[in-house]
This record gives sequence, C-alpha cells and structure tokens, in this order.
Amino acid sequence: MRKWTTRGSSRRGFATVAIVSSAVTAFAMAGGLPAAQAGTSHTAGDRPSMAQSRTGVTVTVPASSGAPGYTVRIHRDPFRITTIRDGHVVLSTTGPAHPQFGPLAFSTSAGWRTATRVRSVQWNSGALTLTLATTAAGDTVMLRLTPSADRYRLKWSVRGPETATQVASHYVISSAGHWYGQGETQTPNGGPYTDQPWPLDSGKVDDPAMGPAEYLMTDPFWFTQRGSGIWVDTRSVMDASLNAQRSNVMGYAIDGSAKMDSTVFVERTARAVYHDYIGITGTPRKSDATPQQYAEPLWNSWAQYYTAVSQASVLRWARGLHRAGVPGHTIQVDDGWMTHYGDFDFNSKFPSPKRLSEQIHNMGYQFGLWMTLWINTDANNYSYAARHGYLLRSKTDSSKVCDVQWWNGTAGIVDLANPAAKRWYVGQLRQLQRTYDVNGFKFDTRFFDESCAPYPGYTALDYIKLGANLTDMFNQQGAGVRISWTGSQKYGFVTREIDKGTDWNALQVGVAQDMAISTIGYPFVETDMIGGSEAQTPPTKQVLVRWAQAASLMPLMYSSTSPLGVSNQAGSRHYDAQTVALYKAAVRTHERLAGYILEQVRRAVRTGEPIMKPLFFDFPRDRASYTIRDEWLLGDGLLAAPVLTPGVTRTVHLPAGQWFDVLRNRVVVGPATLSNYHATLSQTPLFVRMHADGAQTLERQLSGR
Repeated sequence: MRKWTTRGSSRRGFATVAIVSSAVTAFAMAGGLPAAQAGTSHTAGDRPSMAQSRTGVTVTVPASSGAPGYTVRIHRDPFRITTIRDGHVVLSTTGPAHPQFGPLAFSTSAGWRTATRVRSVQWNSGALTLTLATTAAGDTVMLRLTPSADRYRLKWSVRGPETATQVASHYVISSAGHWYGQGETQTPNGGPYTDQPWPLDSGKVDDPAMGPAEYLMTDPFWFTQRGSGIWVDTRSVMDASLNAQRSNVMGYAIDGSAKMDSTVFVERTARAVYHDYIGITGTPRKSDATPQQYAEPLWNSWAQYYTAVSQASVLRWARGLHRAGVPGHTIQVDDGWMTHYGDFDFNSKFPSPKRLSEQIHNMGYQFGLWMTLWINTDANNYSYAARHGYLLRSKTDSSKVCDVQWWNGTAGIVDLANPAAKRWYVGQLRQLQRTYDVNGFKFDTRFFDESCAPYPGYTALDYIKLGANLTDMFNQQGAGVRISWTGSQKYGFVTREIDKGTDWNALQVGVAQDMAISTIGYPFVETDMIGGSEAQTPPTKQVLVRWAQAASLMPLMYSSTSPLGVSNQAGSRHYDAQTVALYKAAVRTHERLAGYILEQVRRAVRTGEPIMKPLFFDFPRDRASYTIRDEWLLGDGLLAAPVLTPGVTRTVHLPAGQWFDVLRNRVVVGPATLSNYHATLSQTPLFVRMHADGAQTLERQLSGR
C-alpha cells in the first residue's frame, strides 16, 4: 500500500532533486534540533596540532578525558583524507582517480569533477584551511577542517568559473569495517520493503531522494565497526549510495548546492559514535506510548481486510479476538472508512459508526481510526480547502495548489504552517472524536512534499516539527508517526516500520530494520503488523507465530492478522486452536516483560540508549556480533534469538559472560556458539545476561518461577 515513487534522476546515479534552503543551525535557533556539539573540550596542554611534509599534512588530536585521540592525514597529491586512531585507519576517502567518485566531487554543466591535490595550506586558531586543485579548469575547492576531541568538521565549497550544481563526498567502505546507520534503506533488491542490508555493506543501498520529507525513516548519519562515523549537517534532499553506484564506495550528494558541511566522529566503539550523534539530535523528551500500549498489542484492521474493511467485518474480527481472549488495547480501523480521501465522513460500508464504537468500547477496547493529511482532488473538502488557502502551494506557480501523487491517487496537502489550515484540520478530527467517541488516530502519509512550496517563512524541515506538534495533540494508540531526520528523535514517537510482506524474508527484514531505526536514535520501535501485509497471501501459521514471538521481545507489538483466521483481497487462511494459543503465549511473554521494557523506556528518555540494539553495542570486541542480524539485546539484560526461518533449529551466538538459558534452565558461559539449538514452534530461545541490572527479576518472569 504505502509505496512512494522516486522522482527523476540525473547523475552518475545521483538524482536531480529539489533542494530545501537554509541551514540546520537556523532551525536549531528556532527551537528545532540542537546545534551541533563541539565535543570534549581541550585544555591548553592537549590542543590539536598541525605538521606538514612533502607528501602530506597531518592534524593530530591528543587523547583526552573521554576521547581516544586521533590523526587526520591529508595526502597532497593525489588528494585524499585518512583518519587514524591508535595507529589504525578507521576511515578513508576515495582518491581522485574517477571524478564521479572522487573524495570531494562536484557536478557542473561539463560533467563530474573532483578535488585532485593540495595547492595551499593554512593553520589558524586550531583550524586547517586547504585550497585544492580540481579537474575543472579554474575551479578550486576551499576546505576547512576544524578538529575537536572526538570529531572533526569538514566544510568545503567550490569556487571558480564552472558553477557547481551538486556536491558529493565519497569514502572507501572497507577502510572502516562494517557500516550501519541511515535507517530504512532503498536497495536494488526491493528495500525497504523486502530488503534491509545489515550491516549496510553486506548489500547495496541507493536512496536518490533521502530528505526530511521522505516517507522512509532516515537520518543523514552513518557509523562503523571501527568507531568512526559521519553526520551531514543539511536540510536538503540527498542522494545516498553504498556499494550501489560503485563497489566498496559509500557516497552522499546534495543537489543544487556548491557547499558541503559534515562531521566525522572518531571514537573507540560504534556505540560511542551513536551517542555522539544523540548529543546532536537530543534524547526523546518523553515516550509517546502509554504503559498499556507497551504491554499489549494494538489491533489494526489493515492486513485483516485492507480497504475492503466494513463495519460488519470489524465487529466480527474484534469479537473473535475478544472471545478467544487474545489481549489488545485498541481496535483501529485503517484505510477504507472514508467517503473520499480527505473527507472525514464514514462511507456506506459503515452504516452506524457510533454503534460500532459503542460495541468496541463494550468489549474493553479503545476505538481508533486511520487518518491522512492528504486530500484527494475528488473529495468535497478539496475545493473547500483550496478556496480557503489551506493546502500547500505549487513551487513553480504559487497561485495553484500543489497536487501530488500518492498511493491513493492525486491529492493536495493540508498546510500545517498556516494557522487557519491547522485549526480547520484539527477541528475535523475533534469533531470525529466527539461524534463517534474516537479515542485516537493512526496518522499516515507525510507532512510535506519537496515539489511543494513551504508556507512563507518556513522550510521543509519545519514541517517535521509542525507534524510532530499536530500529532502530539492526539493519542496515536501505539501506531506512532513516521517522522525522521536529525533532531526528530526528541519528539519521542513510536516508530512503525514501512509495510512488509508475509513470508519469512519479510520477518527477517523487519527485525533488521528495527535495529537500523533504533540505532539512528528512535528507540520506541515495532515491526510492520505481525504477519505482514503488502497485499500478499496471508502468512502461514509458522510465520505468524514466529513473528509474534519475535515482536514480543521488542518494545511494542503491532497486530492485525487474527490468529483465528484472515480473509482479504489477497486470500484467506484459517488457523487452528494451537495458533491462537501460541499467539496468546507470545503476548503473555510481552506482558511479563512490560515492567522491564518500561525501565528501558525511561532509560531511553534519559540517555538516548536504544531499547532494541545489536549485540556489538554492549560487546564491541565480539567480532562475530557485527554481522548478526537475527539476534538482539532488549535493554542490557535480555538476549533475544527467536526462530526466523522454517524449521525448529537455529544457531545462537552468545558473547562473553554468563547467560541463563531460559528454555534449558542452565547457565552458558560465553563466548559460545550453540549450533542446532532446538526450539519447537511453542518455544523461543531467550538468554538472560546474568549480573545485569534486573537479571534476577527477568529470570523469574521468563521461566515462570
């Protein structure tokens, strides 16, 4: 359902996309993301220093309290930048051999150019300024490198007769070990729907329209196995590529600009780089979900019925779950209830929505509705909103509405920066709540589109804050909001993944994607609906049960496909009594973990630490953990290793330490590899990290003692 079309491209592969002007710093001053932190300060005795030789320029940053120290080596000819920590390379740019993939590349009307050699060097007030020759006659690159304790900032611009219309930086992937970050990834193999490389360098990533208004959960941040990382300080649409345009090359481009501003982090561990980034973004101010939403599933109608949903089918579905004793806090009607997209009236499939709401409430559930900010051109509200100036305007003709294509047709977008438009839209939602006793909403679609013009005085990045403020006025019922880009972490929304299929691969992709989203700073994650959707044949019993078991070991559970059975446009499937029992058992596991999960929620708010995280965050010296995509830590105390493939065995890797094997009631000393670990369909491999905070409580709760 939720698929977006990437607009046109030009480049070596880098797309021609609209740039959104203004600096992130201005947004910070306006109350958006925090301004970049400079890192640990230096005392007089440990300031950075610069030395020159015939072959290069070296900037040395001594170790200091909380920072490892590092060296940046700039090679004169050919130009490239190498970052070294503890005598080992942790990150290196490409060289200028191929201008399209050069270290500091830029596009002109004559094609791609790149910086080639150092022409002049200046060191002043602790910053290095270089003038670089390029492959464009008469053009130079001015590069300023400003070091601090655990990072250095790179600002560069192109000057000369050949006007730069695009700037790009490129790095050698293998120089830094494995790569992570970015969030949900577009890939040639179907990502983000059917592919999520983990680590990123295990596949190909190519997102030609990565930016603040993108529907994908993405941030311009990457970090590596060797403790280096990159953050691009931009509010512009980017083109990010890893292994896709050229093997062993990671690159990012900004269109419509002759300037680039990025920060390279240098730490000893990947986790430390992550926390450096959180120092820039800010930690969540709160958690958007309630304790009940962390303890029980949200039931949303999408995968159960898709747009064929009706009052009768919702009631039948809810009653079945209720009679079977399957826990849940909300029954939420997804897409398919409106007369037109953007008209807030129930269609003829819902003859008595007030009565439906009453029946849902009488079963002990809250009642929720899917909601969109996009108003289709055939909706009654379209002409009204357009006439009153409530819709975003065209970038090319401000007298016209900015009509955009989405998965449900052609629509205008309510302009949340217009106070009158926001009041009107909020009034429509409040009227729904009053009339039908609606408890909350699942907000879908984006809050802006790059083809539109922002409201006077606003930028595209401002619409993240505007969307966050709007949706925060309502209960999102555990469905959350898909808002991302540097600084969005502070809003504390639940993050639901983009739609997945219904097979084993979809389950595996869902697990990896939650780790990817968690490790760019969004801790309150859930997979797509348990069992998947994407208009595919309903999941088999085994996929549905294993998915529920995996989701029970994540912060939240997001459900749709009933364990009693499902019938939708893609097909029907009946499940047996064991399916119901095993689904309920998974939910009970999640309920037993609710207190522990809430402790992790509070920790995430306090420190930004992910709740669901890769093993190497806590075990950086465990080399095997950097490629494990089917295990994770829930907090510090619980290692989850659910079965994500057909069959009843899997390999389990345990890092160093003592681990209580919940299924076997034994202690295993790691590092250890448990081959052919047996787990029937009713079993989920779980390991409590002994001596971690709360380990004894976890052990009792999970082993039923």
